[in-house]
Amino acid sequence: MKNKLKRIFPILLPLLTISSGLWAQAEEAADPYFYDRLFSNGMVAATIVIVVAAFIALLHLLNVMVKVQQIKVYQEAGLEAMLEEVEKSKEPFWNRIYKRLTDAVPVEKERDVMLDHDYDGIKELDNSLPPWWVAMFYITIGFAVVYMAYYHITGAGPSSAEQYEIEMAQADKAVKAYLATQANLVDETNAELLTDEQSLAGGKSIYDANCAACHGMLGEGGVGPNLTDSYWIHGGDIKDVFKTVKYGVPEKGMIAWKSQLNASDIHAVSSYIMTMQGTNPPNAKEAQGELYQAASN
Repeated sequence: MKNKLKRIFPILLPLLTISSGLWAQAEEAADPYFYDRLFSNGMVAATIVIVVAAFIALLHLLNVMVKVQQIKVYQEAGLEAMLEEVEKSKEPFWNRIYKRLTDAVPVEKERDVMLDHDYDGIKELDNSLPPWWVAMFYITIGFAVVYMAYYHITGAGPSSAEQYEIEMAQADKAVKAYLATQANLVDETNAELLTDEQSLAGGKSIYDANCAACHGMLGEGGVGPNLTDSYWIHGGDIKDVFKTVKYGVPEKGMIAWKSQLNASDIHAVSSYIMTMQGTNPPNAKEAQGELYQAASN
């Protein structure tokens, strides 16, 4: 039974590891913070590893002490044969591991496994397959069984298409988070006209709350100039409008909105103001400033 367990354990352990890995992958897909909580217990895991390592070291020390005592007893009793067996057991640990993993035949015993095949003086040895290779072979079979069951039979794991959608959603969130940090880097030197509905809707809300009192709900003008015609006092390009909103026109009573609105808000409201061009609202105020014509590309 002990020998059977020794043969089964090297195969069973990787299968358990693979299964736990698949489980962890599923948890991560369902909960992006799974690994954050998992690794928060790293100190506990490290303590367990240290305790296990110390226990193994104590066992090894105990084993050495027992062998030393055996040698003394055999020497006193004159049991040379038994002493030779103990000496063999003192072979370095890594040498024993290497022999177990490779199952290699010593050079002096190669004649025992030499076949009759002779190819230009090169003879073939009937060596056994290395145990590590056999173990890897069974591991791949076990992995294939677990993989097929998890992804293609039970449907517990996400398909390739589902995994793609999950990763794309995560990437989209990351892009939006990045763009949110970049939105306030815009100024009057690099502002571009925004045309997406979300930005324009936000710009309209800002306009209605802050600008309509002077420029009219439809941009027809009032205390401030008409924003719907082609005449502009301080320039009609998006960069010009952005600058005017940002720094204001103190001598005309328009405050500098940079103290109340961030750069992304100024960008949005400036783009919304540009959409008012040519709307011809009722009761529009007379044109002021100079006719603005956009530069042709």
